[in-house]
Amino acid sequence: MVLEIILIVLVVIVILAGLWIVGTYNGLITLRTRIDNGWAQIEVFLKRRYDLIPNLVETVKGYAKHEKETLENVMKARAGLMTGSTEDRMQANNMLSQTLKSLFAVTEAYPNLKANENFLELQRELSSTENGIASVRSQYNNTVEPYNRTIQQFPSNIIAGMFGFLARPWFEAPAAEREAPKVKF
Repeated sequence: MVLEIILIVLVVIVILAGLWIVGTYNGLITLRTRIDNGWAQIEVFLKRRYDLIPNLVETVKGYAKHEKETLENVMKARAGLMTGSTEDRMQANNMLSQTLKSLFAVTEAYPNLKANENFLELQRELSSTENGIASVRSQYNNTVEPYNRTIQQFPSNIIAGMFGFLARPWFEAPAAEREAPKVKF
């Protein structure tokens, strides 16, 4: 009789442990899938920006022939946007953001360019895309946070380690964008 009770308790413990392992594993899969979806959403906007940049550069080229270095830097930054690891692409995105700022600074010297309808439309589309990137980057990071936390917390870190769940990178703003802008009057 005592042996049967011990056996029943052990079976219940094994079943509960099995259910916990399955639940934790499935929860980690759900979080990882959300992260992958979040990154896919970012890629949609990065691809849109990737496609807009040549048109923008060509429009600026017609007006700013001697700004060759700025235009080349924009195209170099664009080249790294669609290849490499997630971390490489995040760095390429940050570099592209910086070079686009330089490009728009150059356009300030060309009043005719600033009034050009094609340029204005491209600038609006790029601005809309940049806003979209900021939004989906925030959503991505909001998904990375619970996943990274879960794979580090005990006891779910045991399951994460057993099944090879690795921390995902944050999509961070470049260092230059983290500093407060200096306002001069």
